[in-house]
Amino acid sequence: MAPPDETVLLHVVCTPPRSFSARGFRVLAGLLAVFGGVTATLFMVMGAWPILPFLGVEVGFALALVAVHARRSARIMEVVTLTPERLLVTRVDARGRRAELVLDPYWARAVYLPDPAHAGVLKLESRGRSAEVGRHLGAEDKSSLHEALAGALARARQPVFDNPQLR
Repeated sequence: MAPPDETVLLHVVCTPPRSFSARGFRVLAGLLAVFGGVTATLFMVMGAWPILPFLGVEVGFALALVAVHARRSARIMEVVTLTPERLLVTRVDARGRRAELVLDPYWARAVYLPDPAHAGVLKLESRGRSAEVGRHLGAEDKSSLHEALAGALARARQPVFDNPQLR
């Protein structure tokens, strides 16, 4: 993150889409419980009662996997911060590990390579170093992020002179 005394020209937080809410998890758990109950009843009627503990473990394991995936995907985030002195790209992965890349905003440029097969690639390049940003975004979001980054980088390159004699 940028120190508080720096002027922040652009601050973008990118997270993967999360369509599975707590309510959705409860609905999934209820559906699995209903189908598990129906299956358990069928096995009881057929006399295959020793299978019931395995069925319960299987349903519990499926719910645990979904919960772990939801918790891990909640940590993933990418933050792009532009100040007049630096362009900082911070990534947090599913395990909570943090990686930072600092680029010079004067030499940086945003490059968007559209691809009809998927969302395309958005890169920040500066002096031979590059970083892909917005990996989890769709094509429209990457395009608008590219426009915002390009505009903010252009504003960062323009010097602001405050000469009191010219006022």
